[in-house]
Amino acid sequence: MLNFPEPPREYASIFLEETDKALPKKIDQRTRYAFFSTIAEGGKSLIKSCKDQHLSRFVCYKTLRPEFARDEVEQRRLIREARVSAMLQHPNTVPTYELGRDVRGNPFFTMKLVHGYTLREILDYRARYDLTQLMEVVMQIGYALEYAHQHGVAHRDIKPENILAGPYGEVLLLDWGLAKVWGAAGEDMRDVAGRPAISVADVNITGKHKAQGSAWYMSPEQINQDPEIDYRTDVFSLGAVLYEALCGKPPARGKKMHQIIDSVLRDTPPPPSELTRIHVPTLLEQVAMRCLEKKPADRFDSMSDMVRALRQDWRSDLV
Repeated sequence: MLNFPEPPREYASIFLEETDKALPKKIDQRTRYAFFSTIAEGGKSLIKSCKDQHLSRFVCYKTLRPEFARDEVEQRRLIREARVSAMLQHPNTVPTYELGRDVRGNPFFTMKLVHGYTLREILDYRARYDLTQLMEVVMQIGYALEYAHQHGVAHRDIKPENILAGPYGEVLLLDWGLAKVWGAAGEDMRDVAGRPAISVADVNITGKHKAQGSAWYMSPEQINQDPEIDYRTDVFSLGAVLYEALCGKPPARGKKMHQIIDSVLRDTPPPPSELTRIHVPTLLEQVAMRCLEKKPADRFDSMSDMVRALRQDWRSDLV
């Protein structure tokens, strides 16, 4: 298990004064949340911490950036993300508490506030962690995706930045904003403007036209915006995360966006064992390389199959 500092005292401590204070007889939603502090800014969203005055706890509050707040397409995406997150009730997903609108009518949703490090922060100091710790993180994300796939949802944005390891053994898969959800009749869900729910531009470019990092982990069919994309896109992406955990480098090459995309589409990455002095168990290397096959049919058929492969005894190879 990864060990991290405990959360700040103001978030962790429980006091009698907080548990026993009176609940207002008339609930005013305008004053329910207070003490806002920005945690992170996405391309189109804001994530803040704030205090839920009714339950006396700090929560995570997600809404749209002001310039996108009135955009109907972005509002629908945010609402869909909230509902997908709420419906996927799994130990490795973040609990969603409330979906609502603020005093301006803009949608928001609240979630459990979890402290810890992202897998990106962990991999930036790869030498500090042994392989068993990193594989436990990958396995837990595999369980979350196995559950999501069985409930008809593909995440489509698996990357180290969207994986959080908490101080009490939590491993959480974040940000379902790019999730693919199928309709009851099997058709693709589309935005209110009639466009596909996601395009390459949405996940690759920031406002300053620099790579966000998602392209390193995108499957070829996602880059090509294949309408027949399925759950095996997540197998590819988690395989890319596994590859980086094994050798410290992502499987795609290049520094500019077009170079990274071209590498994902055309290059066969070298085995992780060729890129590191750290011993790489043969089984884990085989799993990673199979996940990264260009054709979905050549990968594991499902996340369940990938998880089953990772549960085999690879530790004996470390002796």
